[in-house]
Amino acid sequence: MANAPETASGRASVAEDLALIRDAAEEAGRIALSYFHGHREMDVRMKGGNSPVSAGDLAADTYLRKVLMTARPDYGWLSEESADISQTRRQTAPRSFIVDPIDGTRAFIDGRDIWCVSIGIVEDEKPIAGVLECPALRERYWASAGGGAFKDGRRLSVTGSRAQPVVAAPPKAEPQLERAFPGGYIRRGHIPSLAYRIAMVADGALDATLVKPRSHDWDIAAAVVILNEAGARLTDMEGARVTLNGEDIVKPAMMAGSPRTLEAMFGVVTARAFG
Repeated sequence: MANAPETASGRASVAEDLALIRDAAEEAGRIALSYFHGHREMDVRMKGGNSPVSAGDLAADTYLRKVLMTARPDYGWLSEESADISQTRRQTAPRSFIVDPIDGTRAFIDGRDIWCVSIGIVEDEKPIAGVLECPALRERYWASAGGGAFKDGRRLSVTGSRAQPVVAAPPKAEPQLERAFPGGYIRRGHIPSLAYRIAMVADGALDATLVKPRSHDWDIAAAVVILNEAGARLTDMEGARVTLNGEDIVKPAMMAGSPRTLEAMFGVVTARAFG
């Protein structure tokens, strides 16, 4: 992939960056898919205690880092599988790639379809472009700041919520959700990819989801811009905006949802929902 033409500011346009990460995510998805369902040796290992990584994660990460950093050598880089190579670089660069080569690794290893390649681009702690490539599901989400959010070419728009909202949440959240939605709600259980789960809110399959503490920037960077452009939000449990690419990349408990659904949960649903 060649370097993109520069804008008057000397920087690639957001549209050019989005095109770059869409192409890269598609190829990374093909690489990951070549390991799926035992097509190639997974070579699963544990990192940081109880977090698995497979050969598919590492192969996709290696490809993405090479292609994206060759195309944009002045950008920062943060990935789950190459971690925080240079915090100073990513915080001072004009933009940074924030990557999870396979979000939903456990599902990927187990042969379940809900996993995706997640690539976000962040500028001034805000996501400006994002792609979720979900090859086992044959789905793709993408968005850019001010350019709208899309799933497989269909524009996404969150216009409201159901009379009984559908909320992805742990069982311990049920007492709080009952208070937030006295008219009733439908609880969805575990969805293995956090990025995909947030995209489900943008797509309208969910009205909201709770996000347990200690997710990371790479879990959400691509999904947040998709969510924002569809008219929904990701906040902490008090409603504050979540920033990206800061000094601390570990996130508190959060919630994502349509404005109406979040309004019902603020002050009622708290981090105690996770036990």
